[in-house]
Amino acid sequence: MKTKNILTLIFLLSLAYSSLLAKSYNTQINFTKSDSVNLLAEFSLFYEYYKNKDFKSAENHGWKVINTNPKNFLQYKPFKKMEDVLWFFHDSLAQTDAEKEKIADTTLYLYDKALFYGEKEGSYFLSRKAYVMETWKQLPVEEVIAAYENAIAKDPNLDNFYKDRLGLIYAKNDNETNGYKLKALDLYSKLSEIDPNNETWLQRIDNLASNPDELIDVRKKAWELDKENLSKAYSYAETCFKFQNYEKAVVPFEFLITKAPDVANYWRKLATVYNKLDRINDAMKAYKKLIEIEPTNRDNYLNLGQTYFKLGQLSTARTFYQKASQASSDPWDLPVYYEAQLYETAARNCGFDFMDKVVYQLAVETYRKAVNIGGSSAANARERIQALANSVPQKEDYFFRKIKSGADIRIEGGCYGWIGKSVIVP
Repeated sequence: MKTKNILTLIFLLSLAYSSLLAKSYNTQINFTKSDSVNLLAEFSLFYEYYKNKDFKSAENHGWKVINTNPKNFLQYKPFKKMEDVLWFFHDSLAQTDAEKEKIADTTLYLYDKALFYGEKEGSYFLSRKAYVMETWKQLPVEEVIAAYENAIAKDPNLDNFYKDRLGLIYAKNDNETNGYKLKALDLYSKLSEIDPNNETWLQRIDNLASNPDELIDVRKKAWELDKENLSKAYSYAETCFKFQNYEKAVVPFEFLITKAPDVANYWRKLATVYNKLDRINDAMKAYKKLIEIEPTNRDNYLNLGQTYFKLGQLSTARTFYQKASQASSDPWDLPVYYEAQLYETAARNCGFDFMDKVVYQLAVETYRKAVNIGGSSAANARERIQALANSVPQKEDYFFRKIKSGADIRIEGGCYGWIGKSVIVP
C-alpha cells in the first residue's frame, strides 16, 4: 500500500513538472523519441532501480530519459549510471560474443550521447570510449590511437591509466616509419617528469629500446627534428644523463640553459655532467649560477665547495662548506664532515711533525662534531676518528714540549696559514 501511494505521488509531481518543461523548451533536442514521455517519473524509477542495483529494471527507464531529453537531470549523472548498467551487463551477464558485441556498440552510443549533451566529464567519456574501442571492439589501431589522443588533448591531466594504454599501443605498433616509438617516448618522458617516483614509466622507456645507445639516438633524432623544442631537448639530455653518456649530455643541457637560463634543474644537471667530465672550472660556474638562482639551497654551496676541494683550494672550499651549514636552520653533518676532510688532507700533504699531528687533532675534533650532529656521514666520521688515533699528538708529544692540559695550541706554519684555528690540549 505504501509503495502504491509513493508511485501515485511521483506520478502527480511528474505531471506538474512535465507541464513546466513544456513551457521551458521551444524546440526539441536531437535524439527525441516521444513528446509524451514522463521524464520525471522515468528518471525516478531509473534512479531507484539503479540505487538498489536492479540494473535490468533500471535500463529501460534510463534509456527513456537519455533518448528523450536528459538535460535537466545531468546533475544526477545519468550517463555514468547507465554506463555502470552496461558494464555490468557486459562483464557479468553477457554469455556470447554476439551479446558482448551488442553491448559494446550500445556503450559507444551512450558515450556519444553523453558528449552530445556536453557533460562536464567530457574527457572521461572520451577516454572510456577509447578503452571500449580498444578492448571490447578491438577496432583498427589508428582509430583507437586517435580516440585516446583526442581524450588526452581534451584533458592533459587525464588519469595516467589511459595515457599508459596509449603508450603501450604506440610501442606495440611501431614500424620504424610511423613515429610511434618517438610518441611513446615523449609520452612516458612527460609521465616520468610529472611522477618521477613511479618506476613504471622508467621501465616503459627502457623497454622501448634494445639498448641505451639506441634509446639515446632515438631521443637525439626526435630533438633534431624539432630543434627549438625544450621538452625534446630535455628528454635527450636526461636520457644521456641516465645512461651516463656525459659527453653527449653536454650539448642539449647547454642548449637548455641558453634558452631557459633561470631553470635550476638544467644548471644542476649540467654542473654534474661537467664534474663527471672533470671540467671543474665549468662546474664551478654552473654552481655559482645555481647559487644566484637558489640562494637558500645548501646543496649548491656544498657542491661548489667540492669543486674548490678538487682544485686544491682548501681555504675557499671551507668557506663554502660553512656557507652550506649556514644556509639552513637544520643542523647538517655533511659539510662538517667535509671540513674535517680538509684538515686531514692538509696534514697528510704537509708532513708528520708535531704541528701536523695537531692538525690531525683538529680533523678528529671536527669529525666528532659531525658525529654529534648525526646523519648520513656520522658512521664514516667515526671510522676516520679511529683511523687517525695514532696520527694525533700523544701524551709524550705534549710532555717533551712541556705543554700542559688545557693549553691552547695555535695552528700555524707554511702549510696551515689558511686554517686560523687552535686546539685545546686534552
